[in-house]
Amino acid sequence: MAEITASLVKQLRDKTGAGMMDCKKALNETDGDLEAAVDWLRKKGLSQAAKKSGRTAAEGLVGVATAGATGALVEINAETDFVSRNENFQEFVETVAGIALEKGGDADAILKAPYPGTERTVEEELTNKIATIGENMSFRRTLTLQVPQGVVASYVHSALKPGLGKIGVLVALESSGDAEALATLGRNIAMHIAAAKPEFLGVDDVDPASLDRERDVLTEQARASGKPDNIIEKMVEGRIRKYYEEVVLTEQVYMIDGESKVSKVIEQAAKELGAPVTLKAFACYRLGEGIEKKEDDFAAEVAAAMKG
Repeated sequence: MAEITASLVKQLRDKTGAGMMDCKKALNETDGDLEAAVDWLRKKGLSQAAKKSGRTAAEGLVGVATAGATGALVEINAETDFVSRNENFQEFVETVAGIALEKGGDADAILKAPYPGTERTVEEELTNKIATIGENMSFRRTLTLQVPQGVVASYVHSALKPGLGKIGVLVALESSGDAEALATLGRNIAMHIAAAKPEFLGVDDVDPASLDRERDVLTEQARASGKPDNIIEKMVEGRIRKYYEEVVLTEQVYMIDGESKVSKVIEQAAKELGAPVTLKAFACYRLGEGIEKKEDDFAAEVAAAMKG
């Protein structure tokens, strides 16, 4: 039996675009013969997935799963919005979100986990979905939030069904207060996050490089006014406070009431619950965020097809 090295697996993966576990299995079945492994993948229908692996997948679904003090997010992409309405695809995303909750957001552990009701792993099931549905798909990212005591609440914007949509948010609240009241507060804050798009939890969490860049821009803008340095300094500090109100969650005006800062809303909730409430973390996945989408020239594509 030939030794199946990581290098050989990578070589087959690069050659075919098939999943890592599929490549390893193909090499085991063919005693390490690379070309025979390519044929093995083709015979299993996995070459269909390989052909689609180069196409941009920026649609799909964000999946959310929560259980008490733990919550998980996953993003699984496909090529078209049409696939997100496919019940088969929805069930897959929903199942993977549940597995992510169990595996603590470890992407490798999720991909290697058994997929319920099959003899395949999650990664192999994804490859199978690519072949059967007929579009390139990718397991893009995942994370979990957890608190020792309290709740991790969630919100999905424009949900196609519970826990599935294009924007998914988690909010981790640490408290010994009533869990149901905390869940309501957390969901409302999550709705605010979906709309207000904060970048940081608190002022201390603001990236120093981002702050320095903003301060430089504001200083140059203030200097253009021709005012003296001591006035410019006050102008810049005032604008930095405004910057915090735009990008820091706790400094934002709470969209639910339109007047209180989020930090004050949490303080008030703690008084009502009779127990301290700490906003420990938040996470938001927006479908396709950061993926560069290829713009196709449809007319050119049709013309090319007609030429044969």
